[in-house]
Amino acid sequence: MKRESRRMKRMARRHGKKTPGMNLTSLMDVFTILVFFLLTNTSSNEALEPPKVITLPDSVVETKPRETVTLMVTDKEILVESKSVVATADVIDSEEIVIEAIKEAMIAQMDKAISVARADHDATAEGETEEDPQEEPPEVNILADRTIPFSLLKKVMSSCTDAGYTKVSLAVIQKAAQG
Repeated sequence: MKRESRRMKRMARRHGKKTPGMNLTSLMDVFTILVFFLLTNTSSNEALEPPKVITLPDSVVETKPRETVTLMVTDKEILVESKSVVATADVIDSEEIVIEAIKEAMIAQMDKAISVARADHDATAEGETEEDPQEEPPEVNILADRTIPFSLLKKVMSSCTDAGYTKVSLAVIQKAAQG
């Protein structure tokens, strides 16, 4: 009988203990970091996000455009850095090749373009040792609807080059290379 009573005491002690719960703090930290990583990387898929009013043409491109001064040409207006500069109809009707309103708006954004060009040049020239580092020219990205006539784009590009922007990039939608 003593055996049973000892056995009963052992079983009672064993069942009386509570098993410790699982600590979820570390797991929650890992998931928080994972969510943060996914949110920051999915938003940077495209260098330029075209607005819904612009349908970019398709092209097979090798490189993505850099973040520089952005000029948008819609069917209603021309915008520099999301600020309306001139109506598209006024530019089409104009006989001038260089549109002064666009030129002035682009000159006002020159500081941003030069700082971006310098930052890109500094990033690429870190490993190189040049005695005479070449100054990177200011660059502009033009987002234009695929239905915009070339005569209008020619006036916009001429205005940009007259303002001092020697690198002009036209934004397109990247599609897979054929072959």
